[in-house]
Amino acid sequence: MTPIADILGNATPIEAGFRTAIPAGWLQGRTSYGGLSSALALHAAQAIEPDLPPLRSAQISFIGPLSGAVDVTATRLRRGRNAAFIQADVTSEAGLGFRATFVFMSDQVSRIELDGRLQSHHLPPAPDATLYTGPDEFFTGNFNFLDLKEDAKGEAEWLRWARLRAGDGLDPMVQVLAVADALPPAAFKMLGKQPAPISSLTWIVNLLTPAPATTDGWWLLSATSDYARNGCSSQNMMIWNADGQPIAQGMQSVAIFA
Repeated sequence: MTPIADILGNATPIEAGFRTAIPAGWLQGRTSYGGLSSALALHAAQAIEPDLPPLRSAQISFIGPLSGAVDVTATRLRRGRNAAFIQADVTSEAGLGFRATFVFMSDQVSRIELDGRLQSHHLPPAPDATLYTGPDEFFTGNFNFLDLKEDAKGEAEWLRWARLRAGDGLDPMVQVLAVADALPPAAFKMLGKQPAPISSLTWIVNLLTPAPATTDGWWLLSATSDYARNGCSSQNMMIWNADGQPIAQGMQSVAIFA
């Protein structure tokens, strides 16, 4: 297990970013786990401007496989009075594997207030709860999990508590992106005990708070799909903190080769 803070700490500066390595224990098949790639890209984007406002949205494309040595770079697309658009790329010997557009924006005075009743009432795992983690050679070995199977009975639905086993020293936004993609695709549940290759194509994440925080590192993750056909699934995603406060909403397109 290699903490993300160590991956960043071992990075070497390059023009507009840094060079680091994806450890084997962070792979998802033959490519980097999407949450790790997103976390590295966000770290590079945050460094491109000295006074960025909070992250509000990320539009992510998983273009190709990433493993081994990678270059993570960021470019300012536009910086306005209220918002900044930063593009971040992750490349390896195989070429461009990841591209994201991050939108940073300050809080604004507004007459509109709507929470959509997004609060969660699920309690985080008790100190003596039986947790599980994945094998060390797979990215899930970097997490603790607790499934809420009784509350996610849909045929294409997951609800799971997750936390990084080593999350200290990370910017809160970087930690959220690192954790938020830790669920299997929702439609993957329909395969039962017959797994198949999968590949995330795109991911949109909208942050609902400028300062994400939780207790004991726990985040509640949800993924649901109402449509999967011709090898493609569209799913909605959600993340809450340990107090049930909504942190981020997302949508992802996933290819399932089954």
